[in-house]
Amino acid sequence: MHMGTIKDAAVVATDSATTTGLLTGTTIMTLDGEMPVEHLAPGDRVITRDSGMAVVKDIRRVHTKLQAVRIKAGSLGHSRPDRDMVVVPHAQLHIRDWRAEALFGATSANVPAFKLVDGEFLSQEDAREVTVFELVFDRQHILYADGVELLSAV
Repeated sequence: MHMGTIKDAAVVATDSATTTGLLTGTTIMTLDGEMPVEHLAPGDRVITRDSGMAVVKDIRRVHTKLQAVRIKAGSLGHSRPDRDMVVVPHAQLHIRDWRAEALFGATSANVPAFKLVDGEFLSQEDAREVTVFELVFDRQHILYADGVELLSAV
């Protein structure tokens, strides 16, 4: 793991319409194994679906209040996620199951988590204060977070 600094972004308003990123405790697949997002640093190498590997250029930490989406273990495919996980509502999930075909007529789709909320497998939580980590790369990538494929921030 490389040593670097994480920048605190300005505290954003309670409107989370543009908040993307990963919540504290989310594990990311790196070349050094799974790591909690809060332990990553610029220079770390993250495994990606689209390019194999990408180097973290920067990490921004944002404190905000939002209604996170809880995803039940195994609800997005076999062992995806590998445990219950919580994501920001606008996290872009990369889905490659029956939902992609049924909802979008495609073999895969990138869709905000809040659009998949069904109240059983994906549910909206009450609003609460959270820390969101935005991983910055050379471009957008598909990351592995708690076994789920999702897009990095733009």
